[in-house]
Amino acid sequence: MPLTLSIVTADRTVLERDDVTRLVVPGSDGQLTILPSHAALMVGLGLGEMLAYTPSGVEPIAIHGGFLQVAHDEVTVLADAAEHADDINEDRADEARKRAETRLAGRTQELGEGQFDLLRAQLSVQRALLRMKVRRRKHGSGAPTVRSN
Repeated sequence: MPLTLSIVTADRTVLERDDVTRLVVPGSDGQLTILPSHAALMVGLGLGEMLAYTPSGVEPIAIHGGFLQVAHDEVTVLADAAEHADDINEDRADEARKRAETRLAGRTQELGEGQFDLLRAQLSVQRALLRMKVRRRKHGSGAPTVRSN
């Protein structure tokens, strides 16, 4: 019996499937694989790629934190933010990555108020790279690369 998967955010339903044979999720403490008949589970999610395996292929989804619950072959994801590969504009993600890398250029590990800006820029780079990875998994073009100056 396959898994029923529902991924929701505060403002929309990102994905609903009733034919998921395997689910790979970015847990806050590492990657998890959920299979049919999995024990009940509640776990925090980190920033990463979720892969929903179905008879028709793999559905990649960018997950930006949240929680996952498994109960009786029903998986519910309450995500802070989530994006299906088809909803990601790779050019916009790449531009966001470039802007964040520009903010990071020449900066060091600062203390105080500057540290918050540094962490935000680092997170922006990670999110942009995740979006590009998810989009490319579904639509080709290989993995995104990180350029160093």
